[in-house]
Amino acid sequence: MRRSITFATVSLVTIAATLFVASPAMAHGYISSPPSRQANCAQGRVPNCGDIIYEPQSVEGPKGQRNCHGGVARFAQLSDESKPWPATSVGSSVTFNWTLTARHATSTWEYYIGNTRIAVFNDGGRQPGATVSHNVSLAGFSGRQKVLAIWNVADTVNAFYSCVDLQIGGGGGGGNPTPTPTPTPTNPNPTPTPTNPNPGGTWAAGTTYTVGATVTYGGATYRCIQSHTAQAGWEPPNVPALWQRV
Repeated sequence: MRRSITFATVSLVTIAATLFVASPAMAHGYISSPPSRQANCAQGRVPNCGDIIYEPQSVEGPKGQRNCHGGVARFAQLSDESKPWPATSVGSSVTFNWTLTARHATSTWEYYIGNTRIAVFNDGGRQPGATVSHNVSLAGFSGRQKVLAIWNVADTVNAFYSCVDLQIGGGGGGGNPTPTPTPTPTNPNPTPTPTNPNPGGTWAAGTTYTVGATVTYGGATYRCIQSHTAQAGWEPPNVPALWQRV
């Protein structure tokens, strides 16, 4: 009897391990506009970014970090101040737009310039939507500044991190200039592209896209690189983790 129980237990563990390995990696979220450092890397606007170009939404580390890479060693390029990070010109305030590909229950959203917390938004454990926007005052700051944004998950010890480079007082009334979409770098070991199930269609929210599907949006053509059901705010130029310009 004991051997039967042991065999059943081992079988269940083996099945669970197989399911875990076979399931796709879960995505999370990052600031898409003004473009964060990981967004600029994913769009090919900054060279030699490493793994982050394929998963800009995955900068997840323990809460309390004060760096751009969340303490994740393989994303350390995000904290390399010698890189030519583009800075978005803004006025005395700016609206940060998050793109979330997994909507974790949220405690707070925090924004820092240096050691100064310039804004905090308390969600009280609620689940956010697919996109989240926060208008943040930049009063008292001018010139080039780096904003560290932190998404604190309510039910884990982790948070997600995004750094955004700004030129404060460089023109514009606190808006967010839309970055010009640029091609996502080509994966050096690409997965063979399956037959396109949606040839030549126009991107539309509510549509389910599979890997290899191509759509048009804003006069450009994009190829799906991660299966998903499209939602408002996930337009191809905004989510390089889901779409690659071709």
